[in-house]
Amino acid sequence: MAADSALLLSLVEEFVSGLQDSKAKDAAKGKCLVKLTPNGVLLLYFLTELKGLGSDFVFGFVQSMDGERDPRNLLLAFQIAKNIIHRGYDLGKFTEELFEVTSCYFPIDFTPPPNDPHGITKEELIQELRGVLTGTPKFAEFLLPLIIEKLDSDVPSAKLDSLQTLTACVSQYEHKDLAEFLEGLWASLRREVFQTSSENVESAGLAALTALTSCLSRSVLNSDSEDSLSSFLDLILKDCKHHLCEPDLKLVWPSAKLLQATCCASNRASHIVTTAVMPSLIDQYNSRTQCSQRRTLLEVVQRFIQSVKSSQSSDNDESVLSAFREALCSIVFSALSESDSSLQITATSVLTSLTQLTGLLLDSDIELAIDHLTRLLLTEEDGRVSAAVVECAGALAELHPAAFIAKLIPRLKNEQHSHHAMRQRCLSALAAVSKQPSVVQDSTPVLLEVLSSAHTGSASFSVDEVVLACHSLQRIAEQVEDSEETGRCFHDVIIPRLLSLALQAALQGSPGVRSPLVEEAVLSAMVPVISTSCSRLQPTSTASRAASLFLDGDVSFLPDNSFPSHIQLLKVCCCMCAHVYVARCHKIFKSRYHDSPTICRPMLLFKSLGSPRQCHVLHENSRFYSCANIIAQGFCNHYLAFQHH
Repeated sequence: MAADSALLLSLVEEFVSGLQDSKAKDAAKGKCLVKLTPNGVLLLYFLTELKGLGSDFVFGFVQSMDGERDPRNLLLAFQIAKNIIHRGYDLGKFTEELFEVTSCYFPIDFTPPPNDPHGITKEELIQELRGVLTGTPKFAEFLLPLIIEKLDSDVPSAKLDSLQTLTACVSQYEHKDLAEFLEGLWASLRREVFQTSSENVESAGLAALTALTSCLSRSVLNSDSEDSLSSFLDLILKDCKHHLCEPDLKLVWPSAKLLQATCCASNRASHIVTTAVMPSLIDQYNSRTQCSQRRTLLEVVQRFIQSVKSSQSSDNDESVLSAFREALCSIVFSALSESDSSLQITATSVLTSLTQLTGLLLDSDIELAIDHLTRLLLTEEDGRVSAAVVECAGALAELHPAAFIAKLIPRLKNEQHSHHAMRQRCLSALAAVSKQPSVVQDSTPVLLEVLSSAHTGSASFSVDEVVLACHSLQRIAEQVEDSEETGRCFHDVIIPRLLSLALQAALQGSPGVRSPLVEEAVLSAMVPVISTSCSRLQPTSTASRAASLFLDGDVSFLPDNSFPSHIQLLKVCCCMCAHVYVARCHKIFKSRYHDSPTICRPMLLFKSLGSPRQCHVLHENSRFYSCANIIAQGFCNHYLAFQHH
């Protein structure tokens, strides 16, 4: 073994001397380096022996790399250095030398020449060098001062590289590696956020601050150890907190961003910062009279709420905001009662964020929130506010379905005879809140009643409103949880009701009374309701029912059944547009799914329609044609989706 080590050492020395030879060509040097890379001959097959050489090998590599300028060789050299670090080679007294020989290239300043045949990129060099510099905590005492120095650069790319390198290195450091550099690092990070004109640099600075705080949060406190996290946060609070209370709020956003970046780092950091700043923010909001300033403060509060949420380790943890629940609800409900639309919109966002903190709000808070949202929904004319209220209601209903079933849906149902704009808002709101199966059971009957009332003429609904009701049903089918309960609701209630209403409209006797449900826009809006329901909500027997409806005239599954017992739809519902569509679907089915037994009966349906030449198109029967077309489209879309999945 000793002889092998001696032989290997002499071989390495040979490589090193070859690399140091000033007359060696770059290509020859590159070949030598390749054999030292992680996949090269020496490091791949003689790992144990090379590590046994101790720091001699590291020293030889440092000498060989010193002064290298060729990007190809630098890329290989960085890979070797990273491998030396990650595989646990003994750096010995050459730790600083290895750092110096690599860090002299930091930050990378390289622009590949035009038509470079080697394809070396600046980003490749940056990533490989970063892997070296951040590879071991042993470099901390050298790297952190270097980063602080490079952050003084006027070149944005150098700042960005430095900040990203800082973020990468602190993930492997302990608090003791950072302790003596915390003040300098904070001063640099603060400057980049307060003074930068680059969003990328600002974002990188905030990410680095979060990573730095997270590293300090991992420290284990002993009775005699200094609390590095607490000391660091005190430093940040001292520099930032007072800006939240300044009359002009000029520096409120950079200060808030820095504080929020620390909140995101850990639950402990979140507790310290939020406890320190939230009372001031609430007091500031209550003392301000200008809506613009109150909106700014409310936006800052929302960002803190989101930061607290992201730092929670589990949903079972008591929120740090529990102590401020009542005050936060008070300012949100106050803002919802204001006449300023921007303030109202911001308040809906804050309310959504508060609701998403598990266990924070009481049932009474949710009920009061629904009252405010309902009031705005029914009275607010501003479209932006209405949209924000609908979005907020949807988020709250997903978490508190019972409260919305009891309070909101009955109010929306009572408004279906109101003016046009009100009805449109109510229809959109019904779709937004219907994300849980229990809510769907109560909301979809209201939407179906709109279609029924429009058909019978008991309420004056426009075609646009009927189309919106169909779109709302489609949205519910797309977003609701796919469960047995939901499947039964759509396939046993909603789809049969849609088919029944469409056929009733098509069979309407008096030409003077025209149901909105025979309009092409309405029938076209029904298609995605059927196809979406069949594609994701446990279709079971719905398709076979539809086939029986066409082939056998079986109307037994349709509600409000007043159809002839042996209605022959295929004799009255053959229109040119249906034939064109069905022929296309037939072609798709035949080419893709010819042998599939699951679609044999629907194939009969399509074939039974015959050819367009066999049609006797009557103008007064066009409503039948549209009805046939709508049903065929819906179920054809379903089968395509079903077979695809």
